[in-house]
Amino acid sequence: MTLQTFTIQQVQAQKSEDSCWIVHNSKVYDVTSFVQDHPGGEEYILDHAGQDITALMKDELEHLHSEGAYEMLDEFLIGSLVSPVQQSTTSTNNTDVPPLTPGLHQRKPNASVTTTPTDLEIDEDYFKPTDLNADKKNKFLDLSQPLLWQLWKGNFSKAFYLEQVHTPRHLPGSARIFASPYLEVFTKTPWYVIPIFWLPIIIYNANRSLESGLSTNQLSACFIFGMFLWTLAEYILHRFLFHVDDSLPDSTIWLVAHFLLHGIHHYIPMDRLRLVMPPALGVALAVPLYKLAQTIFPTPQAYAIMSGAFFGYVLYDMTHYYLHHAKVFRIHFKKMKTYHLAHHYKNYEAGYGITSILFDKIFGTELQI
Repeated sequence: MTLQTFTIQQVQAQKSEDSCWIVHNSKVYDVTSFVQDHPGGEEYILDHAGQDITALMKDELEHLHSEGAYEMLDEFLIGSLVSPVQQSTTSTNNTDVPPLTPGLHQRKPNASVTTTPTDLEIDEDYFKPTDLNADKKNKFLDLSQPLLWQLWKGNFSKAFYLEQVHTPRHLPGSARIFASPYLEVFTKTPWYVIPIFWLPIIIYNANRSLESGLSTNQLSACFIFGMFLWTLAEYILHRFLFHVDDSLPDSTIWLVAHFLLHGIHHYIPMDRLRLVMPPALGVALAVPLYKLAQTIFPTPQAYAIMSGAFFGYVLYDMTHYYLHHAKVFRIHFKKMKTYHLAHHYKNYEAGYGITSILFDKIFGTELQI
């Protein structure tokens, strides 16, 4: 099978959010489904839609991309670019060829467009069987199948697992973790579940603090202090629990636990239904912190502080989703989006702050972006 070929004019015509093509190394990619999920923001793709981005992607000063970005790009390959000589020949022999309908290639090949093999196709046939020794993705997990059982049976080494799970992949939807639909439903959490679940708990704790004798001003002060404590907890949990990579035992059961806790988020970072913490896991992490607060602080203050901490957590999860899947405000959030996605796509061993980089600065883990 040969690749479909396109002229530069056909590529240049696909430069909108509804149909966005790019060229890289004389290959044509339809990145329409990825525009909203581009780590650097949708404007970086749309500003170069319909263009050759080969030089841009390797420009260290402008927009250097990781190995994972090039692997991800392969998933959007739709054809190759016709050389000027071939384009001249084709236009001479096919003067009645109608223009390409945007998005048509996604449903069926366009019979009007030439499919004559090019020198590029002869040298590099992208439809030949994958060389598993060269392709890291296909030696790891098949994204079209439930992931957990593959990971359990894969007998991967810790080093290979960490290399793979921190090489981001992209899917238009959610990858499946469990084969059972009854288990699978508990692995996905829409963003709006977080405020629905936690806001009543926040109100309950604030009310208990008032019933226990705190004044409104005292509640406000403790609430703000609790929010500040959450930012520290956010950093500690992200760095020392979610990224316990160096201390992770080299055994399948620990790799599976790491994958379920945070690894899948780094493996498929743009999965909309796995960007906020499922309430069951949130409660499991909150209970020890809640008991710690009740031990350290007097009961009225503990209620107020935990009310603020839980509110800080809600803001954290909402911010996390917002940074991944929104066209963010330029004030603060634009910087944090770039900062957090650099953690995913450039250096996962730094840049642990989500809502703020304060503790990254304090503890020397700030990402330079």
